[in-house]
Amino acid sequence: MRLGDVIRFANGKAIKPGGGGRYPVYGSNGIIGQSDEFRHENGVIIGRVGAYCGSVVYCPGKFWASDNTLVVFPISDAFDIKFLYYFLHNAKLSRYAGGAAQPLVTQTVLKQVTVDVPPLPMQRRIVAILSAYDDLIENNLRRIKILEEMAHALYREWFVHFHFPGNEKVQMLESPMGPIPRGWKVSRLDEVSRSVQDGDWIETKDQGGNDYRLLQISNIGVGEFIETGNYRFITQEAFDRLHCTEITPGDILVARMPTPIGRAWLATTMAWRMITAVDVAIIRMEPDVLNPIFLAQAWNELFNLQRIAAQASGTTRLRITRRELAALEFVIPPILFQDRFVALIEPKLNLAMVLRTKNDNLGQTRDLLLPRLISGSVQLGNLEKVLAP
Repeated sequence: MRLGDVIRFANGKAIKPGGGGRYPVYGSNGIIGQSDEFRHENGVIIGRVGAYCGSVVYCPGKFWASDNTLVVFPISDAFDIKFLYYFLHNAKLSRYAGGAAQPLVTQTVLKQVTVDVPPLPMQRRIVAILSAYDDLIENNLRRIKILEEMAHALYREWFVHFHFPGNEKVQMLESPMGPIPRGWKVSRLDEVSRSVQDGDWIETKDQGGNDYRLLQISNIGVGEFIETGNYRFITQEAFDRLHCTEITPGDILVARMPTPIGRAWLATTMAWRMITAVDVAIIRMEPDVLNPIFLAQAWNELFNLQRIAAQASGTTRLRITRRELAALEFVIPPILFQDRFVALIEPKLNLAMVLRTKNDNLGQTRDLLLPRLISGSVQLGNLEKVLAP
């Protein structure tokens, strides 16, 4: 049957960014804010335009969908709503995109797509299997959030409120950023870093091979590496010819655009040698002055990301320059004090990293099962026995 015969489409609607409220606001790349109002409930959100064209997200509650999305619902009992989400995710809707300047999917095109829809009981059995993976992923995400919030809370307690061990014996002195403990200092980033530089300008013609992976700006999350599946590489010859900078563990990569502008990831050991794109800044520390984990924690604090966003400029897309990043001032405690703080939070951050790896593996397994379940190439009965507790 045609999609237009079994699902109802609605257009998203623009909303002023940066608001608060109890309801999530979805863009084409997931939640982008909160709102006091909602327009939809229990629906599937499709990215309509741009880099995330064809993305699919399910929201079981009340939500607002922005104007770069479509929202879809089952017309009748032909579709279980959760199965509809898995079904559209498997359909790879981006292949139906048109548009000259940027990818665009429309209701008109999607309504005409012909699909094979399994009976409702089979849909619900498939949902039960795939939801088991999603539930495990969601549980790990909750644990990650708690671990990271514990690290943020300790940072704020020690370095914002200055309630660190022994603080009652330390004299507070005035500084350009307000009162700070004696022996601490306020410094520009470029005064306490070995270097602050941009990534490399790599054109399409220079890409190929598999010697160095080119990290995109979309790979940089708030304190995490985001695997988008967009693998791009260059050869050793291109690396040498273009005088590229290899990313090494301990480098901090800062996305100079888009929202949230200034988000940073502390590079760790990965499966490939790496370089990064020109819109990503690379910060390298002086190890006797700055602990990389301390700086990464300070960098991704909300107040720091807010002051970076306040300095962003641009006519078509907001971004912050490398020079502006280099001029940012930070309160820098003595290195031994930084190390003491890192010793307390590092086990929590390491556990969060392990949980992220588990989620990557769970997601990959689910995504391998998804097309096989929907096509009927996997026997449900056998799989349900394997997955039974």
